[in-house]
Amino acid sequence: MTTQDFIGKENFTIHTQTVSESCPSNIALIKYWGKYADQIPANPSISYTLNHCKTNTSMEFTANETFSVQTFLAGNEEVKFAEKIEKYFRNIEQYLPWILKGKYIIRTENTFPHSSGIASSASGFGAIAKCLMALDASFTGKNSEEESLRKASFLARLGSGSACRSLYNGLVVWGKTHEVEESSDLFGVQYPDAEVHEVFKNFNDWVLLIHEGQKSVSSTVGHGLMNTNPYAERRFQEARENFVPMKEILKNGDMERFIKLVEHEALTLHAMMMMSDPAFILMKTGTLEVINKVWDFRRETGMSLFFTLDAGANVHLLFPSNGSEEQIKNFIESELLQHTQKNGVVKDVMKF
Repeated sequence: MTTQDFIGKENFTIHTQTVSESCPSNIALIKYWGKYADQIPANPSISYTLNHCKTNTSMEFTANETFSVQTFLAGNEEVKFAEKIEKYFRNIEQYLPWILKGKYIIRTENTFPHSSGIASSASGFGAIAKCLMALDASFTGKNSEEESLRKASFLARLGSGSACRSLYNGLVVWGKTHEVEESSDLFGVQYPDAEVHEVFKNFNDWVLLIHEGQKSVSSTVGHGLMNTNPYAERRFQEARENFVPMKEILKNGDMERFIKLVEHEALTLHAMMMMSDPAFILMKTGTLEVINKVWDFRRETGMSLFFTLDAGANVHLLFPSNGSEEQIKNFIESELLQHTQKNGVVKDVMKF
C-alpha cells in the first residue's frame, strides 16, 4: 500500500458530534530509533501492547466553526499541546478533507502517571486517531473494521511514530521486514498469533519509576541525532537482522534467547544515545542498580525476570505469568523499589 490509498473521500456531510475512544500504550522489544521524513522508520520494530496503561480521550467537534483546537489533560488546559494538535490536523487534511471545517475540544486522561516511562505519545495519538476515524465514519460512511484500524494506525504514525503500534493487541510490527508478511513503514500490523508460542502470550510488565521528571533530551531530538551518528547505519541493519532470530524465538518459545535479545536491544538503544553528538545519557544511577540486581537474581535463581528500557531512565521489568511469579514479585518489592522515586511502580500485563 502507498499513501495514496489513505486519501480521504471528498464527499462528506459534517455535523456537530462528540466521540470518545481509548488506546493503550506499548513497549518495543526490537527498538525504533531513527527516522526519515514523514515519520518513516529507519528500521522495523516490534512491540507488546499493554493492557491497563491507556489514554482515554473525548473529542467534541463543532461543525462549521472557525478551525481551532483546545486541549485539556486531566482537566487542565494545555495550550502548547493544542498548538501541536492544530499543526498535526493541518498536516493530515488530505487524508481527512473535513478536518479543518470545525472547532475541537479534546479532553484526555491517562491511566498512568505522566513522565513514567510509558509512552503517552503513543497512546495519546492512538486515541486521537481513533476519534478522528469515528468522526470520519459518521461523516463519510463506515469502512470495514480492518480498513478503519489500518487508517487509524497510519494517521497515528504521523503524530507519533510508535503510536501506530498501539492500535492492535498483542505483538505488533511497524516497518517493512521480509520476516513479517504485509509489514509496512506506513502503519503497524499485528504479528500473527499462530506464530507465537504460548509462553509469550501472558506477560507482566512492571515499570519502575526511577526518574519521574522531564527527560534532558526529548525523543524527537534523540531521533534527529541519529542522522549524524557514525554508528547509525550499522544499528539500523542490526535491528533488521534481529527480526530473524526473533521470529524463531517467538515460534519455539526459547525464553533464554528472548531475554538475551530483548535486553540487548534495550542497551543498544541507550548506547546509541551515548554515541550521539552531542552525547547524552538518560539512564540514572538507579537504572544501573536495578539492571545489575536483575542480572544477579537471574543468575542465582534461574527465573525469567528481565528488563527493557524506553528512551528514559525508567525500567520495564518483564516476567511471564506462569503461576510461579510470586518470588519475582517479592524480589521486586523488597530489593528494587528502593531505587525508584517514592517507591513508584506501575503494574501492567501484556496478554492476548
